[in-house]
Amino acid sequence: MEEQKVKIMSLKQQIQDNLREAMKNKDAFALGVLRMVATSVKNKEIEKRMKLAKGGEAEKLEEFSQLVDEEIIGVLSTEIKRRKDAAKEFEAGGRPELAEKELKEAEFLMKYMPEQISEDEIRKIVVEAIQKTGAAGVKEIGKVMGVIMPQVKGKADGGLVNKIVKEELEK
Repeated sequence: MEEQKVKIMSLKQQIQDNLREAMKNKDAFALGVLRMVATSVKNKEIEKRMKLAKGGEAEKLEEFSQLVDEEIIGVLSTEIKRRKDAAKEFEAGGRPELAEKELKEAEFLMKYMPEQISEDEIRKIVVEAIQKTGAAGVKEIGKVMGVIMPQVKGKADGGLVNKIVKEELEK
């Protein structure tokens, strides 16, 4: 259990340390982004704690509600996706300066993500998943995505994976 506790703190601790460093350096950009991420992680922990409390697991509630690195990566993925989506909306709305800011924040958050899988590696995983599921057309995209996403979660953009799955199913 002690080994897990060290793992729990690693990515979260790195974010907290970088937050302190941004405060010391008066780096407003990094400070804003890191505060937002720290808040999102805290909110996810509160959400997890509430689910555990409803499930009747009151013992060691604080300890069990701490997010592990995989869960923090999920929070980061969500925040990156939000920024990319917002950038598209700002671009469509004729606000390129705001779109640029959102993309810059997304890029900043990417340094906390695991190394991303290349498009060729994704394509190989997709082909294997299609063979495994026996999917025959685009209508069965959900079946294939269900097999792939647990393998690439946090390591590949879901939109890119979806695009590759569609391409492979249309062949």
